[in-house]
Amino acid sequence: MKILLVYAQPESKSLTHHLAREAEIYLQKQGHTIIHSDLYSMEWKAVMDETDYMDRQFHERLSFIQESSHAYSTNTQTADVEREQKKLKEADALILIFPLWWYGMPAIMKGWIDRVWAYGLAYGYKNAGNSYRYGDGAFLGKRALLAVNIGGPESEYSPRGINGNLEDLMFPITHGTLFYTGMEVLPTFAIYNSVGIDKPDLEIATSRWQLRLENLFKEQPILFRKQNGGDYPDRHVLSDDILLGKSGLSVHIKG
Repeated sequence: MKILLVYAQPESKSLTHHLAREAEIYLQKQGHTIIHSDLYSMEWKAVMDETDYMDRQFHERLSFIQESSHAYSTNTQTADVEREQKKLKEADALILIFPLWWYGMPAIMKGWIDRVWAYGLAYGYKNAGNSYRYGDGAFLGKRALLAVNIGGPESEYSPRGINGNLEDLMFPITHGTLFYTGMEVLPTFAIYNSVGIDKPDLEIATSRWQLRLENLFKEQPILFRKQNGGDYPDRHVLSDDILLGKSGLSVHIKG
């Protein structure tokens, strides 16, 4: 299997880089092929703008959807975007590794998604609007996993913790970015109290990480409801007969 590691942390001695190195070593021992995208060392351009479209279809106004669709369908995307899309297409699994900064991923990683998730590939698949999303799409069959380093204690990211439940915080990524494209998304791996982590705790965290990697293709994914699975009759809103009276992010997960 081919596994794409995408990670974002400028410090090479950081916990983020430690997890990336450990993932490469452990997964290679299992016989997997590792592909890297170290966004800071690549000096990845995080901002999507007019320079991303070398052959504009419309010049009076920049429409990112229209120009992304045109660039992808006519093979006129920038070389860096094409390289990353090629990695994604070849990969059987995607692992995003990052520190939690202001309840989300670093801007450079968000910029990687903004630019690489092109219209016709990650959304607007088969030029069919919203027909292939949330459980369908170009990345159907691939697995995805987030590995997040968090400075605070686990209790603050529990269901009643002051920062909010971690899986709720990650929902825009796990559901709205990864599952949207058809990927099977695994529960988030997190290391808490990561600032100044000592050697014994690092060894424990590394062992937990290796166990998750061992089960990368065996573990049960988050059971997000599929758009085309019957739970959304109009492909927009959850059916009235499912979890009547309840709302919020959790209603889009079975079980």
